[in-house]
Amino acid sequence: MKNKVFLEGMRDGLPIGLGYFAVAFSLGIVARNAGLTPIQGFIASFFCVASAGEYALFTSIQAAASFLEIALITLVVNARYLLMSTALTQRFDPKTPLIHRFFIGFGVTDEIFGITIARPGYINPVYNYGAIFVAIPLWSIGTSLGIIAGNFLPARVVSALSVALYGMFLAIIVPPAKKNLVIMISVLISFAASYACTKLPLVSNLSGGTRTIILTVLISTIVALIKPIPESEEEENK
Repeated sequence: MKNKVFLEGMRDGLPIGLGYFAVAFSLGIVARNAGLTPIQGFIASFFCVASAGEYALFTSIQAAASFLEIALITLVVNARYLLMSTALTQRFDPKTPLIHRFFIGFGVTDEIFGITIARPGYINPVYNYGAIFVAIPLWSIGTSLGIIAGNFLPARVVSALSVALYGMFLAIIVPPAKKNLVIMISVLISFAASYACTKLPLVSNLSGGTRTIILTVLISTIVALIKPIPESEEEENK
């Protein structure tokens, strides 16, 4: 039974892993520009399975940010995974050992959370292990290969590949922004505020990582206070 569930996890995790591989390749270009080696990129991707989180990590390294700034910005950008892990704990059998909860929390991503939460009944950790077993290695290998490719490809090609990552972020924010006016306004305000902070006298002297932390916390807090998600909508999304 466990082998069957594990294979189901691998089956569902394979398309996710292939998508991760393509995205991680572009992240590898960013990591290469930050001076990371393929091994360092593999380790970073293995322990930080998050596109936005890794982008923040690599760009902060490139900007010579302090360890505290890097830790804070990575925490803020990846904070949504705390909520996802909390949601998953409600679906565990109460008898599930803590060690399984820990490892599944480590491997939570948007996509793995989606395929897991969609399964009926209690969550079987073996299913998650199957999905993680495929997805995370492909993610990490993609980053390493991106760094290797960046070391050999011409500068113009490397620059062009770097743009692909921005396309990925647009693919993430545009669909929900088209469906939800609040999200659209929040995204536009974020763009404008980010640009303004690079020009304002005092704020512009802060590092890019610090500005991102301040804006992320400030804008998300204001939006949550002004336009909280209705309880009925929260119930529908569970």
